[in-house]
Amino acid sequence: MTKQVQQIDRVIIRFAGDSGDGMQLTGDRFTQETASFGNDLSTLPNFPAEIRAPAGTLPGVSSFQLHFADHDIMTPGDAPNVLVAMNPAALKANVDDLPRGATVIVNTDEFTKRSLAKVGYESDPLSDDSLSEFKVSRVPLTSMTVKALEEFDISKKDSQRAKNMFALGLLSWMYNRPTEGTLGFLKSKFSGKPEILAANVAAFEAGWSFGETTEDFAVSYEVKPARLPAGTYRNITGNLAISYGLIAGSQLSGLPLFLGSYPITPASDILHELSRHKHMGVRTFQAEDEIAGVGAALGAAFGGSLGVTTTSGPGMVLKAESLGLAVMTELPLLVIDVQRAGPSTGMPTKTEQADLLMAMFGRNGESPVPVLAPQSPSDCFDVAIEATRIAAKYRTPVIVLSDGYLANGSEPWRLPAVADLPDLSVDFASPSEDGGEFRPYDRDPETLARPWAVPGTPGLEHRIGGIEKSDGTGNISYSPANHDLMVRSRQAKVDGIARDIPELEVDDPTGDAEVLVLGWGGTYGSIGAGVRRVRRAGGKVAQAHLRHLNPFPENLGAVLRSYDRVLVPEINLGQLAMLLRSKYLVDVIGYTKVRGLPFKAEELAGVVQEVIDRV
Repeated sequence: MTKQVQQIDRVIIRFAGDSGDGMQLTGDRFTQETASFGNDLSTLPNFPAEIRAPAGTLPGVSSFQLHFADHDIMTPGDAPNVLVAMNPAALKANVDDLPRGATVIVNTDEFTKRSLAKVGYESDPLSDDSLSEFKVSRVPLTSMTVKALEEFDISKKDSQRAKNMFALGLLSWMYNRPTEGTLGFLKSKFSGKPEILAANVAAFEAGWSFGETTEDFAVSYEVKPARLPAGTYRNITGNLAISYGLIAGSQLSGLPLFLGSYPITPASDILHELSRHKHMGVRTFQAEDEIAGVGAALGAAFGGSLGVTTTSGPGMVLKAESLGLAVMTELPLLVIDVQRAGPSTGMPTKTEQADLLMAMFGRNGESPVPVLAPQSPSDCFDVAIEATRIAAKYRTPVIVLSDGYLANGSEPWRLPAVADLPDLSVDFASPSEDGGEFRPYDRDPETLARPWAVPGTPGLEHRIGGIEKSDGTGNISYSPANHDLMVRSRQAKVDGIARDIPELEVDDPTGDAEVLVLGWGGTYGSIGAGVRRVRRAGGKVAQAHLRHLNPFPENLGAVLRSYDRVLVPEINLGQLAMLLRSKYLVDVIGYTKVRGLPFKAEELAGVVQEVIDRV
């Protein structure tokens, strides 16, 4: 039976089930095949913090949303067109996000009275009219998977666990996804367990075959490849991109990479990835705590390495004292803060961008540190290289503010040409030819950076530590005048970086917009998608996005003053807005939410239009 294939330009799919149902794996495999097919895509994994939350409960629901299209897209999408719900909890947790007419594929085997009652359903939503506005496909995923695997010598539990592969096969048929990558993945993952391998392959193929033969799905869909700029692409998450960017920064600078880190969600994947690259001169140290991690990284920087530490908000608090030491010793150190919802433990797997003020001011004394923020998963690569450049050139710690949304989300990344990457070569201090005494706090007249002397180099013996240093000699000094000079010198060094970074670019197609939307970090995609909607409706609006947060680009003040209204959406309570108001005396309009989720494009489009209407 040949079924109709319908062409569509984009679709948003959300897989949802228990945290033990393999939804993250299912979504990731579907994403990888979509990337290999050539679609533009954006993903939003959303999972509980618990290793295994109680089965069948709302807090235990894990989901993976994928938006893919035949054109350029910027977000994982506001609302799924297709929801795959593996149990009642998954349906109830996600049904309110669905637009009218959405397709809902439910695993009917799990809709028992007990499971329904566990999540507060008084009646079965598959039998009453509560889902009447959706296209509901009732598929007994669990029992069909078990039936398909009867011939294999595996337990019933293992057969049931393969239901995610059945669902993946069904959705792969529905959207004409390639299968070679998934089959190859399964062969690699279960290479030592041939029976489990065969069962998972069989479950995947059974799902595909069910789609081909059942009358429940009369149509399959095709989303053609996107017309992206020419190049070689791969799918990449923010954490992976940061890892590759750090390795590239190490190679470009000639500095061996040392990571001192303590595992913490959502930054741990950077430690995991870098530990795989010893052949690239990468050394990783899993410390016993956050303080030891940053201390080791700072020690590596003193020894002439590219010192890096990774963390999230709670770890940033613990690293504050060592960051101050890095400021005082003026050593290059990269601190990667993958922000999450706080305070305290907060919501470890949910995103937020509320560490900006801590990055700016969260140390004792006058302790200036450059701060950067990537705007997308692939941009994490470039920001890691830029952070390496600034740290090495200006002899300063640098904080990179990523976030959970960027860290776990993914998008296509065009591999850069190695020849196009910057030369970050570092000149270490060398003994003076006349045999004079080494002065570790003499400063480069352009950058104000002090010399970087590798310990053990004859003739470069010097004192280092947290007590205030005398200008030039680096000797301990309690002189009031010297302290004032050194505080101002360290501040001037960071301020001077503004002359060495690009000016802020503004996207203002008509050139006469009266409203500017200014963002930073992971809000870029949501803001961009919202602005596109406003423009398509005839609205005039400009957009700009900050990568460098300390110091700001030199033209930022002029940009802000050239618009009647400036809207600043943030996933915090207005931290960038506070900085802009205090520095530039511009009454920016803040729009904030702290729900652990990224903004929706439709939501921001409405806010932007309201601001335009008030001008």
